[in-house]
Amino acid sequence: MDIARFIHVLGIVIWVGGMFFAYVALRPVAAAVLQPPERLRLWEATFRRFFTWVWVAVAGILTSGVWMILLMGGFGRMPPHVHVMFAVGVIMMLIFAHVYFAPYGRLKRLVSAQDWAAAAAALGQIRNLVGINLMLGLITVAVGTAGRLLA
Repeated sequence: MDIARFIHVLGIVIWVGGMFFAYVALRPVAAAVLQPPERLRLWEATFRRFFTWVWVAVAGILTSGVWMILLMGGFGRMPPHVHVMFAVGVIMMLIFAHVYFAPYGRLKRLVSAQDWAAAAAALGQIRNLVGINLMLGLITVAVGTAGRLLA
């Protein structure tokens, strides 16, 4: 159980922490100091590296979460906050998959084609969805840490 919990928390730290850094620190600085072509190239390259780690984190989070639930007797024996964490986590994973396969796919193609206006629109869609996922991630962390107090 301790190994599963470690994998779970590590995956969450990587994913939610990465979104926080990108959204709160990197995004405003990149917008302030880089022209669109350089900024869009930076984001495409950053996402290429970060999204690889997010796929690893998502696999670890989902696997370890299900593993812990099964070790504790299955979903029927879980307190409500675990159901909330699981549901929100799955929603976050679906949003990430959409980001990866739709707007990020467009961003890669458009940056390669140097279509800066369309690439900026794809980046804006990614920004909005990452903002939603960041909020959901922070809520899930709060539920996970405070949920036991409510149960």
